[in-house]
Order: sequence, then C-alpha cells, then structure tokens
Amino acid sequence: MKPLSLFIEILIILGVTIKNIEAEKHNKKQKERNVTTQVSVNEIKQFLSHTLERRKLNKVINKRENLLEKKKNQHKLRIKGIQNKALLKRNKNHSKKQAYKNLTDEGDQLFKMGIKILQQSKSQKQKAEAYILFAKAADMGNLKAMEKMADALLFGNLGTQNITEAIQLYEYLAKEGSYKAQNALGFLSSYGIGMEYNQAKALIYYTFGSAGGSMMSQMILGYRYLSGINVLQNCEVALNHYKKVADYIADKLEKSEGIPVEKVRLTERPENLSSNSEILDWDIYQYYKFLAERGDVQLQVSLGQLHLIGRKGLDQDYYKALYYFLKAAKAGSANAMAFIGKMYLEGNAAAPQNNATAFKYFSMAANKGNAIGLHGLGLLYFYGKGVPVNYAEALKYFQKAAEKGWPNAQFQLGFMYYSGSGVWKDYKLAFKYFYLASQSGQPLAIYYLAEMYATGTGVLRSCRTAVEKRLKFLKKRRCIQWHFSYGIELPFKDIHLARRLYDMAAQTSPDAHIPVFFALMKLETVHLLQDILIFNFTMRWKWMKLDNTLGPYWDLFVIGLIVAMLIFLLRNHYR
Repeated sequence: MKPLSLFIEILIILGVTIKNIEAEKHNKKQKERNVTTQVSVNEIKQFLSHTLERRKLNKVINKRENLLEKKKNQHKLRIKGIQNKALLKRNKNHSKKQAYKNLTDEGDQLFKMGIKILQQSKSQKQKAEAYILFAKAADMGNLKAMEKMADALLFGNLGTQNITEAIQLYEYLAKEGSYKAQNALGFLSSYGIGMEYNQAKALIYYTFGSAGGSMMSQMILGYRYLSGINVLQNCEVALNHYKKVADYIADKLEKSEGIPVEKVRLTERPENLSSNSEILDWDIYQYYKFLAERGDVQLQVSLGQLHLIGRKGLDQDYYKALYYFLKAAKAGSANAMAFIGKMYLEGNAAAPQNNATAFKYFSMAANKGNAIGLHGLGLLYFYGKGVPVNYAEALKYFQKAAEKGWPNAQFQLGFMYYSGSGVWKDYKLAFKYFYLASQSGQPLAIYYLAEMYATGTGVLRSCRTAVEKRLKFLKKRRCIQWHFSYGIELPFKDIHLARRLYDMAAQTSPDAHIPVFFALMKLETVHLLQDILIFNFTMRWKWMKLDNTLGPYWDLFVIGLIVAMLIFLLRNHYR
C-alpha cells in the first residue's frame, strides 16, 4: 500500500506544481500583457497629447499666419496705394520735367534765333526783333537770354537805359552762377554805377567771375595785381591771370591750324584799302569792284581777302572770295592760288574741305616762289593732311617760306625746335624764330616767347617780361579792348561819370593829361549841344548822328572854334 500511496502523493504534488507553474506562466503573461497595454496607452496618450498640442500650435500658427497674411495683404494694398500714388507723383514729375525740358528747348531755340538775327541785323528794327526773341527766351528761364537783356538795359540797347533793372537782373544771374553777371557787377561796383562804390566787393565779384570762366575778369584781376590797385602788387599772381586768358586764346588759334590772312596791301591810292578806316565807303567799294572786273589782279586778290574774313564793313562771303581769287589765279597771281589752297584746306560753303585740291593750289603758288604757298605745303606735311606726315619736308618748306620773311613759317620753325617735332629740341633756335615772327606781330610767337620767359626755358626767367609779352599777345587778339569797350559805353550815357573816369585816367598817367583835356572838351561840347538842342538822352545815342551830319571830325572843328573864341576874348581883354 505504501508504494501506491507514495505514488499518488507524488502525482498530487506534481499536479499542484504543474498548476502553480501554469498559474505563474499565466500571471507572467498577464503581467506582460498589462505592461504592453499600459505602454501602448501611454504612447497613445502621449501621441494624442502631442497631436492636440500640435493642433493647438497649428491653430495658433494658422491664426498667426492668417493675421500675418491679412497684415501682408493690407500692407500690399497699402504699398500698392503708395506705389500708385508714387507712380502718379512720378508721372506728374516726369510731366513737369518734360514740360520744363520743352520750355528749356524752346527758350534755347528762341535765343539762337535772336543771336542769328542780331548778327545779321543791319537796321534798328532787326535788332529790336532780336531782343524781342531774347525777352521771350528769358521769360522761359534761358540764362543767356537774360544776360543779353541785362546788357541791353545797362547800355540802353533797347532805346531806354535802366541801370537799376539791369543790376537786379545781374544779381539774379549771379546767384544762378553766371560769370558774365559776376563780371558786370564787379565793374559796376568798382565805378559806383547804380550801386555803392565798393572796391572790396568788386574784387569779390571779379574773383567769382574769373573762377566761373570770365576772361574779362581774369584780365581785370591781372591788371589789378600788376598795378597794385586795391590789392598788394604781385607780378606772379598777375602773370597767372594773364596766362589763363592767353592759354584760352592760344588754344583756339592752334586748333584752327589755319593760315592767318595776309594784311591787305594795295598800291598807294587816295582811298586805298590798307588805310586805318574800319568801314569802306560804298562808292569806293563799287569803284574797286569795277576795276577788279576790268582785270585789276591786285584788287581782285584784295577784295577776295576782304570777303574771305569780312573786313572793312563787307560781309563775309566765301562765294565772292573764291570768285575773285579764281579770277586772279587765272591771271597768274601766286597769292590768289595760295588763298584758294587755304580755303580748300579749311573748308567752307564755297570750297568744301579737300586736301588734294589744297595741295594742288599750294603747289602752284609754291612753284612761283610764293611764301604763303610754301608755308601751306609745310602745314600739309607737318599735320599729314592728304599726304603722310613728313617732318623733313615740312621743315624744308617752312625754312624756304621763313627766308622770304613769312612770319607764320618763322613761328612754325620756332615751334618745331621748341617741341622737338622732327628735330632735336633747341630752345635757342626756338627763341630766335619766335622772336623773328613776333617782330611781324605773329600772335602765337609772342605767346610762346611769354611762356619761355615765364618758365625760364632757354632764357633767364623774368616775370615782368613774361607779363609784357602776354599783354602784347592779348593786344594782338584785341582782348585788351574788352574792358575798355565795356567801360567806355557807359560814360557816354552818364556825362558826370565820364568826367570822373577821364580824371582817373589823367591821375594814373601824366602822359594822359593832354588827350584827357581834349576828350573833356569834346564831352562838354556834346553836353552843351544836348542841352541846346533838347536831345532826348534816353534815345539810343541820338547825338551820335552829328557824325553823319557834320562829318567824323566835327569835334575837332568845334574845339578849334572854341580855341579861336578864347584867343579872341583874351586879346580883347589885354587891350
């Protein structure tokens, strides 16, 4: 029994153990399931929480984005509005600018038309038409036209002189940067015309005028520093001012590369063209034309020259010039051939620029030993016009022309040695040829001599000599007359001011006493006649008609009459 009971107990224990093991397994599985389920729930909770948060964030973001979009759209609308306004404003500004440009262009056109009419005017009526155009252009803001109007008011070119209005216009123009206005105000201040006499102010105006490019202001400042007028005398400063003017003129002369017209020299006749008279009498001109048509070769050349440059009151007429030159050349005139070469070298309406034709006529003249023709060929070779540049040939022709005394050729030789063009630089030879040319009044030769003295090139430096040479050069170019002509027109409008200026001239130079005395005599005579004849002084130089009525020397006649009366009175007094 014992083995059986033992076996049963073992089976019971084994069954319990198996159940316990299964129960443990089940519990373990359950626990694992519970943990898995718990993890899954936690994950879901976390995911849901994350999703919710993300949704909330998205809502916030969307809300913000919507707000931003709304603001952006509003901003875009605002910008669009601003852009529209800006566009409108821009269009408006563009329209204004276009209108201003049109107005400016129209003003420029009117000014150019006025200048053209003024240059071609032969009567007071035509001049008046020109000033009407200037007035219209000035009204459109054209500064150059305003300058013309201011000058007209100052000098009485419109019939009535109004210095006050002229000064107001000059002051406006000066603020706009007009150097001409600065110069005018300087002149008026220096003499106390229509404004306070103030030399310091005048100096400021002249300084601004010179800085702006006024050659006249440069000239005046040069003279003031040279003579020590209201400034410390300083030759170097004077030289600098004169140099600027001389450089400007010399640059224009050098750019032309032309051949200055030979002075008209005729045979000695009672009314020859080489006289000092500025205007050729019409009857004499007709007489010379008649003789020229009859075959007077010298007169043909002379009339050709006068028409070429427009001298002695004759209009510049290239067709007439070429006509007379061709007639003279056909008759064998070497000068005429040379001038035809010059016309074709420079080119104009009658003779279009043609280097080959220029070479032909210069050669014809040179073969006859003509200095102008030889110089012309030298220029063609020197500048390479129609022929290759050949300094050796240029030198040869310049030397031949210089030997014949042609000053332009002498200058060219001087320039070649000065600049080293085709030859070794030789300042002594340069000085020699410049000096020779300057003796005949060749302006560029005088200019380069001044340069040599100013810089001490080839000569001992001398500021004073350099200034003197520059003044001589400017006199040759008629620049010295600028200031004189500017100042002399006003005194004729103002007798008292004229007296003052003449007195100043007498004080400046003892040699001026006698000329000033006679000038004052004439002035007083004019003043007396004005009072007697009740001339309207606002009319433009009515009293000048005396020249036409009594002849150009009426003033000498009157002075002689006055002197005779004084002698007669003195004789009676001492009796």
